[in-house]
Amino acid sequence: MEGNTASQFRYGNIFETATRCPDTKARAGVLTLPHGTIQTPIFMPVGTVGSVKAVTHALLTNEIGAPLILGNTYHLYLRPGTDVITQGGGLHKFSSWNGALLTDSGGYQVFSLAEKRKIKEEGVMFQSHIDGSRHLFTPEKVIDIQRAIGADIIMAFDECPPYPSEYSYALKSMELTHRWLDRCRQQLDNTAPLYGYPQYLFPIVQGSTYKDLRQRSAEYIANAQCSGNAIGGLSVGEPEQDMYEMCSLCTDILPQNKPRYLMGVGTPWNILECIALGVDMFDCVMPTRNGRNGMLFTENGIINIKNKKWATDYSPIDEELCPTSRQYSKAYLRHLFIAGEILAMQIASIHNLAFYLYLVKQARKHIMENTFFAWKQKMVNQLKQRL
Repeated sequence: MEGNTASQFRYGNIFETATRCPDTKARAGVLTLPHGTIQTPIFMPVGTVGSVKAVTHALLTNEIGAPLILGNTYHLYLRPGTDVITQGGGLHKFSSWNGALLTDSGGYQVFSLAEKRKIKEEGVMFQSHIDGSRHLFTPEKVIDIQRAIGADIIMAFDECPPYPSEYSYALKSMELTHRWLDRCRQQLDNTAPLYGYPQYLFPIVQGSTYKDLRQRSAEYIANAQCSGNAIGGLSVGEPEQDMYEMCSLCTDILPQNKPRYLMGVGTPWNILECIALGVDMFDCVMPTRNGRNGMLFTENGIINIKNKKWATDYSPIDEELCPTSRQYSKAYLRHLFIAGEILAMQIASIHNLAFYLYLVKQARKHIMENTFFAWKQKMVNQLKQRL
């Protein structure tokens, strides 16, 4: 974008708060990105390799109502590779996705590939899960890869410590994440977007479940003055109450005028509780992964569609949520799962994603109407029920 500097791209004002809930820290906002204006709170379907599993872009846009999806730097770097993506005009053009896009930097894969990586000051040396080849991710390289992918929001490279972690390890990991952030910011300033629009950098708060480390990290991330901020290293095995406590501590410190993104969370009730704590953005593989295994999320609770009790239930999966949910009965969907039909996984994935997007839209509506707290309390109990 002519006339803009790299630092303006990083520090641009992309968020406006429309309404705050008087009884909680929940807020309804507007996130303005190169590929769309997004009402928050928002849930991002996970499209790890440039595709949300079993769901077409048309369905994502027209039925599910997803304005923003997530891709992953680690996976896209390995396959199809940045050369293919760059020559294809960036991931938006390559994948024919017209909405907004966020890329995770690969920090979580560093966490999940513990047996195949070595962490050092320079970066992370890891073995590909595809062919065993060895690769080095540095903060600089991660920024360059995300430049090539062309996401609207790009994440700083971080280390996500496991749970539980010793205090000394969590401290060392947090400090390394901060040093890597400084290098990410420098590399962003030294490079330019490749496709004619800005890319906004979000740093990530770490610190495991230690209050003093979370406070230090949130303050460091806030002082980086990026366009938005993320909370990482949660939903990795810690008790829910610890997650909520760490999340609340972070949102008390992170700037009010910038979006807050809680990474990898979570269940529908997790999302509502964390909206109440001041979080604006979420992503999780749960709606699609659990859907592919026959778990459906609904307003009234959780359905295991493979259970025999649904074999003669001819009511719609959902009467109002989306055309796909209205079209098929629970009995038919159960039949498809029992028969091993691929269509079952697609229907369940579409339903769950539509439900997650519906849930955050309802949360926004109740925030705007100042009825969020009572609605949230009722919904959390309903959502946890097993039907």
